[in-house]
Amino acid sequence: MKKIFTAAVALFMASSLSAQVYVGGGFGIGSAKYKNGETTEKNTTYKLLPEIGYHLNNKWAAGVVVGWQGADNGNKSFTVNPYARYTALHSKYVDVFCDGTVGYGHVNGVGDTYQIGLKPGVAINLNKRLSFVTHVGFIGYNQSSERTDHGKYKSKEWGIDLDSNNITFSILYNL
Repeated sequence: MKKIFTAAVALFMASSLSAQVYVGGGFGIGSAKYKNGETTEKNTTYKLLPEIGYHLNNKWAAGVVVGWQGADNGNKSFTVNPYARYTALHSKYVDVFCDGTVGYGHVNGVGDTYQIGLKPGVAINLNKRLSFVTHVGFIGYNQSSERTDHGKYKSKEWGIDLDSNNITFSILYNL
């Protein structure tokens, strides 16, 4: 009897814990053509951004996005972006939230990037389990360092970046 009770409690705890966990992420592929006088270069890029998180309650969540990016020209990078998410507006179909994030990225053979700031976003809840998520912009601090044959360069910037080049889309599945 004790074993059955222990197994039932463990099963209940595991099922209630999994209801709090979500997984998902985004991906991208793009192609660019550069022309410089008579020379034309084409470059295809790709990225894969898996995400896992945990709902602490109906307002707060914590998670991490781990990303890989690459290109035909040999550039490859790796990023890690842990975040805390605050949902300001929660309804059956739409959630409005803001992620507080600290990010790190490494571009092979080139340099590193760091960021700390806020990423506002909207989630469209397609059903109880599936959400379409978009982040629009970034408000905060970015720093990048680059190593070249001519030396080491560092750039720092503060500000708001709300242009159409800073929009991400992803799908999240609530377990």
